[in-house]
Amino acid sequence: MFVYSFRASSLKAFATISFALVILVALILTVPSYGALETNADAVSYSGVKNAQDAAKFLNQFGWKVSGDAVETVELKIPSEFDNVFTEYNEIQKRQGLDLGRYRRKNVTRYTFEVTNYPDATGKVLASVIVHKGNVIAGDLCQNGANGFVVGFDGK
Repeated sequence: MFVYSFRASSLKAFATISFALVILVALILTVPSYGALETNADAVSYSGVKNAQDAAKFLNQFGWKVSGDAVETVELKIPSEFDNVFTEYNEIQKRQGLDLGRYRRKNVTRYTFEVTNYPDATGKVLASVIVHKGNVIAGDLCQNGANGFVVGFDGK
């Protein structure tokens, strides 16, 4: 076993710590935040969703208008193991800064609404908001059929 020791003057120690702090601040300012939403995540609140009306207000933060009450409200359990479909769905969630992997084996509520203002929609567009203990943990906008799609809350 090798033991190294050195004695640094307080000026050298101060200079080393200052240099490390400057590097840390530079990294924080230049590295983009992982999973940040393009829709100004600071302005969107993902908490306080306790019922269907709150879920509709949540969707409104992204500019989506929904027709009336929820089309469907369902209690679900996130599976402990994700199949291919669930893994792909979670990739959509990760792109919008969310991750269902943290909620495996948890009971959640899914509120589904019909979106009335999706641009160039050729059919019915549905929005799902998945909530755990008052916090939005996942969701999407989707359309079935030949021109179907599944996208995040931002519609991209």
